[in-house]
Amino acid sequence: MNRVPQRPLLAFAVALTAIGVLSVMDAVMKSLVLALGIYVTSVWRSLLGVGFGATLYLPARKSWPGRKTLRLHVARGVVITFMGIAFFWGLGRTPMAQAIALTFIAPLIALALSAIVLGERAGPRVVGGSILAFAGVALILLGQARAELGRDALLGSAAILFSALCYAVNIVMMRAQAMAARPPEITFFQNGTIAVLMLLSLPFMGGVAWPGGHWPALIAASLMSTGGVLLFAFAYARAEASYLSVTEYSAFLWAAALGWLVFGEHVSAMTLAGAVLIVGGCLIAARKGAARLEPEIEAVA
Repeated sequence: MNRVPQRPLLAFAVALTAIGVLSVMDAVMKSLVLALGIYVTSVWRSLLGVGFGATLYLPARKSWPGRKTLRLHVARGVVITFMGIAFFWGLGRTPMAQAIALTFIAPLIALALSAIVLGERAGPRVVGGSILAFAGVALILLGQARAELGRDALLGSAAILFSALCYAVNIVMMRAQAMAARPPEITFFQNGTIAVLMLLSLPFMGGVAWPGGHWPALIAASLMSTGGVLLFAFAYARAEASYLSVTEYSAFLWAAALGWLVFGEHVSAMTLAGAVLIVGGCLIAARKGAARLEPEIEAVA
């Protein structure tokens, strides 16, 4: 039973704030990927994340998690590693608004996965919403082809869609993890798993470059990532997931604004129309599935 007093309006405002913080983080990460490359950025950001996570978790830790919970932490950390690398690699090659619009397909994929993994029935609303949302994805990709953004942008979009698939798996896993551990523990083991995987890959990547003058941006990105997780934890303890899940779509507005202000990107009419179709499809499906799925929303970590 949730013993935290329910304050829906406050929770909604905090969730919107979390989206804003994580959207700014995405812009910072895009600039870092363009300057340093995805691997260097991921290695140093993960190490900083371990430090911040340890500061929150270790002083208050009473005992280490059990074997089952630890396996869940590690498994989700592996999924998030691939999700983050794919997302930020794609973001470096794709306009921000288009990239964020493509990620909106994740909740519908999660609904499908919950039907397969958890045996939940996908009703006609889910099927209809999925068709509408996939039409939105197709429209965005068609607009990209017509705009002749190039092969890199197409590959970036493919990476974003792969990241959305990983994010959908992450949503399903997060349900079990949220019931087994508190946010500081989740943050610590998530960042720890990512850091270990990054360090294990060093011999195959020939080492990692020193980030030099990019330390402030790396620190800011790590702090914003941690802050976003904690803000969402605060919000989701004080209002229902089905009520708060719509805040995720405000990320498109942030992406459009930041893409224009920071990177000089413009939102095409087809990207805007595709985003409307995807959001509409998700909302149609969510009317039936939100109460069962409870999508704990978390930005690309």
